[in-house]
Amino acid sequence: MSEGSFIIRGKAPLRISFAGGGTDVPPYSDERGGMVLSSTIDMHAYCTISPRNDKAMRIRSLDFAKEESWSANGQMLSYDGNLDLIKAVLNHFEVDQGFDMFLQCDAPPGSGLGGSSTVIVSLIGAVSEWLNEPLSQYDIAKLAYILERQELGLAGGKQDHYSAVFGGFNFMEFRGSDTIVTPLRIKNDVLNELHYHLLLCYTGRTRDSANIIEDQKKGVSSGSREVIEALDAAKDLAAETKDALMRGDIRRIGELLDESWQQKKRFTSAISNPYLDKIYATAKEHGAMGGKISGAGGGGYMFFMCEYDRKHLVARKLADMGVQMQNFSFDKHGLQTWRYRT
Repeated sequence: MSEGSFIIRGKAPLRISFAGGGTDVPPYSDERGGMVLSSTIDMHAYCTISPRNDKAMRIRSLDFAKEESWSANGQMLSYDGNLDLIKAVLNHFEVDQGFDMFLQCDAPPGSGLGGSSTVIVSLIGAVSEWLNEPLSQYDIAKLAYILERQELGLAGGKQDHYSAVFGGFNFMEFRGSDTIVTPLRIKNDVLNELHYHLLLCYTGRTRDSANIIEDQKKGVSSGSREVIEALDAAKDLAAETKDALMRGDIRRIGELLDESWQQKKRFTSAISNPYLDKIYATAKEHGAMGGKISGAGGGGYMFFMCEYDRKHLVARKLADMGVQMQNFSFDKHGLQTWRYRT
């Protein structure tokens, strides 16, 4: 297979976090340990690499409407806030070959579905596949976290990288520098019932998660009793929600989602706002048992556990407010990479 006669793709799923989100963010996760229950869905981030015969690196990012050209001249690419996720991956692998790259994600930036972390996972997957440098699932997730959070200093937690790599329903435990991912084997009838009750919707407003997370981190670092108590409660709720899911207790999951949302709002005042509060109150009034924002908060996607025969009413009332309903299914697959002859 000659250079330029094939393309390489990486595909990684986005996620919704049922409980424990925020407890995966240092310093809390380092000091007290975190727990998160999440599931990947059939919305994805994609990375396509087309090798070239010269040293030109040409990048097209559909989501940021950007096109950039760099050169594989053996020097490290400098970080300047412009497509730095890509630069971090290329620098790590010391890429010295030319290529065309196309990036696309099924959700907009700031959606709360783990987009940026899923993008860097798809990048690492595609580049490692191209360069024939195989990595384990844990190695890919850890590298994605290190590059995004430590190398680039982008505030956030650890769950998104591991969700995107492993896929499916996972119960994740964060103990200092260690992460343990436990895939959950859930009966199909429980998954079908859960999906039938769930409503995923886009609030129409994105947000800058970094500022919200920085506020939460300051609360932990300063020893805020309210923030730490809320995070402790969120962690306990993650374990309880996992147990309810394994029992197939749909109504209890709805109640626990409501409790998780109430605790999450205590992390920082930026997590909710009058618009989100109105969405939540409207959903509860018309048939939602519980729900929460997906991700750090402030906007993006929300999801609700509804009475099955009132979910359509919740959807109608939220649509009247300008909220967009999102069809979705659970996705059992994590990161996938492949080559295709052109």
